[in-house]
Amino acid sequence: MIKYYPNFLVFDTPSTLVEKLSARIRKLLSESVHKKGYASLAVSGGTTPAPLFEALSHLDLEWDKVVVTLVDERWVEITASDSNEYLVRRYLLKDKATKATFIGMKTLSETAKAAEIACSQKLRVVPMPFDVLILGMGSDGHTASLFPGAKQLPAAVEANTDRICISIKPRSAPHERMTLSLPAILNSSRIFIFIRGEEKRNVYVKAASKGPPDEMPVRYILRQTKVPISVYWAP
Repeated sequence: MIKYYPNFLVFDTPSTLVEKLSARIRKLLSESVHKKGYASLAVSGGTTPAPLFEALSHLDLEWDKVVVTLVDERWVEITASDSNEYLVRRYLLKDKATKATFIGMKTLSETAKAAEIACSQKLRVVPMPFDVLILGMGSDGHTASLFPGAKQLPAAVEANTDRICISIKPRSAPHERMTLSLPAILNSSRIFIFIRGEEKRNVYVKAASKGPPDEMPVRYILRQTKVPISVYWAP
């Protein structure tokens, strides 16, 4: 039984999931633009969201009033295939979405640790709270770059921190990372978790059950009550 968060939406196919989620995101961003004159969208990287980005790029939206940023970033060149910025530029910031403003995390600093202050300064120009924030989830229960066992995890999930982003060195994944802190992630109006496949569904069920949050950091998101969450899943 999924105990900690009941809004787990199941779709028959990945294409149906993408269609429904992209329409939902468009509605939320459009409402924000109508109400405030602008909207902000924070997205995750990896291979799973590429079809979603593709679908969003074709939607009618006042993209010139939308600011897009990242939830986390691998500390590699932005032209590298592992770069989340590269993924966003390739699949999202095209067609109708070319008019969106993009604020990335990567700086000229050699390490993410050295770039924490500069990255936070970059992100302060993004309208917050984020109107929509999209997360994924790894098979180890990480989300954003909040990895279990990482030395920097306690600082990243500190509830009272005023740091927007924090560098992370995962034990189980390549590349140093920059990630939004937990308070920055939760400085959102709406969070969507986008996962696919039976393995990820099983991981989610485990994450939604009892256990320490640092064992599966996605639990920090699932167990909070500040921000509405919807989990979108397809085989």
